Amino acid sequence: MATTSKLGVLPTLQVFGLEGRYAMALFSAASKQKSLDVVEKDLVKFQGLLKTDKKLAEFIKDPTIQRKTKVEAFKKVGGSFNPATANLLCLLAENGRLANINTIINHFKLIMSAQRGEVVCEVITAKPLDADNKAKLEAAMKASLKKGQNIQLTTKVDPSIIGGMIISIGDKYVDMSVASKIKKYTEIINAAV
Repeated sequence: MATTSKLGVLPTLQVFGLEGRYAMALFSAASKQKSLDVVEKDLVKFQGLLKTDKKLAEFIKDPTIQRKTKVEAFKKVGGSFNPATANLLCLLAENGRLANINTIINHFKLIMSAQRGEVVCEVITAKPLDADNKAKLEAAMKASLKKGQNIQLTTKVDPSIIGGMIISIGDKYVDMSVASKIKKYTEIINAAV
């Protein structure tokens, strides 16, 4: 649940750095407007456009285009977005921070996941997990969550870890891969020699 302070509405998850400040300011503004979900959809849509529309991506990255020109461009297309989203884009253009938009959007999505009680979890294995093992792993992870939290599990395959798994749950990281054990034992052996 978000809390309020002198600075505005604060999310349950705090993010830091330049991008974090923009994401938290946007969260506060969207909360006051009661438009968090709409803003999140706008940002996801915009992030998708950045991946598919080469001209838009170049426009944002091009340092030779004046900030004023970028602001005017975002003011023109701002009507297709929520006012908080349009304001963010104009503000980033005005401050010369458009290059940071992807990270800001990712921070905002993290904040929104935390607001919904979602805990982002990533599991990396050397081979794909079968449905049974994936279900067991998910059940074990759910047991460690607080009441009201849900797990958002994604799995990846990375043959370079040889075996075992690497797990990230929220801000926790556990490396149980065979590759890391081999590295550790190799360092021990080399230190003894």
